[in-house]
Amino acid sequence: MLYYLFNYLDQLNVPGAGLFQYISFRAAMALITSLIISIIFGKRIINLLRKQQIGETVRDLGLQGQLEKSGTPTMGGIIILSAIFFPTLLFAKLDNIYVITMLVATIWLGLIGFLDDYIKVFKKNKEGLKGRFKIVGQIGVGMIIGGMLYFSDDVKVHKKVEESYVLLQNEKVVTHMHADAGEGYKWIETDDMTTTIPFIKGNEFNYNWLIGQDSDGGYGWLIFIPIVIFIVTAVSNGANMTDGLDGLATGTSAIIGIALAVLAYVSSNVKFADYLNVMYIPLAEEMVIFISAFVGACVGFLWYNSFPAQVFMGDTGSLALGGIIAVFAIAIRKELLIPVLCGIFLIENLSVMMQVGYFKYTKKKFGEGRRIFKMAPLHHHYQKGGLHEAKIVARFWIVAVLLAVVSIVTLKLR
Repeated sequence: MLYYLFNYLDQLNVPGAGLFQYISFRAAMALITSLIISIIFGKRIINLLRKQQIGETVRDLGLQGQLEKSGTPTMGGIIILSAIFFPTLLFAKLDNIYVITMLVATIWLGLIGFLDDYIKVFKKNKEGLKGRFKIVGQIGVGMIIGGMLYFSDDVKVHKKVEESYVLLQNEKVVTHMHADAGEGYKWIETDDMTTTIPFIKGNEFNYNWLIGQDSDGGYGWLIFIPIVIFIVTAVSNGANMTDGLDGLATGTSAIIGIALAVLAYVSSNVKFADYLNVMYIPLAEEMVIFISAFVGACVGFLWYNSFPAQVFMGDTGSLALGGIIAVFAIAIRKELLIPVLCGIFLIENLSVMMQVGYFKYTKKKFGEGRRIFKMAPLHHHYQKGGLHEAKIVARFWIVAVLLAVVSIVTLKLR
């Protein structure tokens, strides 16, 4: 909202109002504002949760220090979502298709998680929201997000024109002038859902190809929307699985958010996109403001969520964090990079699937269920092995940093 106010003031030549035209300034303001909200107002929310006796019910799984966490305020994801939502409203362009998409995903997934926590805390049902209802909610948001990104006229990508490239019938060339460079960049404009394949030269992939159509076939949504549903469901559940130790999911999400901010900035800046020979995505610069608020919210929440945690995010936070990361990656055409970028979420998810699958297989074959890990998800395996949870979290963060660096390096490593 402030963008429109200061844009009007800039037209009136009010000194300093032009700062709001710069993405870097608005992104920094969103980051600072989200930190302030999550740290200062977060404390008040925690006190309110404690006063209302909204505490975590902990099952005794034989883990060190586990029972001490019983009664710790939960549903702290409200802090994270507030610290993302309000700075985005203040500093982003609210008519931007990508901002609208991210806000829809944030609110929708936050509500699913909130319902789950509400049932656990107030209805005293440890199972929370039934799995099938969670899946229906995730499918719903996947369909809406997929439809918005596929059918919106504002969602386009520009691919760099090569000297020997022969234009197809429905393709057009656009030229972007860059003030600093003093030259024009020529790109092919397309509204198809071309995405990026990491580590491969000429790393563009069109979803229409999966159903045997060219880039203007028009039926790519038949494959694109189910893929969006799968990615959103997988990553949101992966973040939910990861949220088992103090600060683990929060810190990992912040690291992933920083990498996504870099990828979004590069993809939305015509000069960097030309230099790195990646797809240029018009209007995606507003995504940098959203993800800056996301990082600030995670870091601010970590103030209270780091060991020993004063508050847990609950499903209100974890489902939303994973879903936001998934939708953001899809919007900037980096969804195929998710297995690397979100490697921590992936391995946590896989550890549970492997543990359950192997247990069922061995029980059927030998009459006795056997385990691959001492306990799943994977962080509990190390906890059972005697490692302190603070050390486990720190090491997972280090791995997350390495994966984030590799993800950024893929811009040129192909």
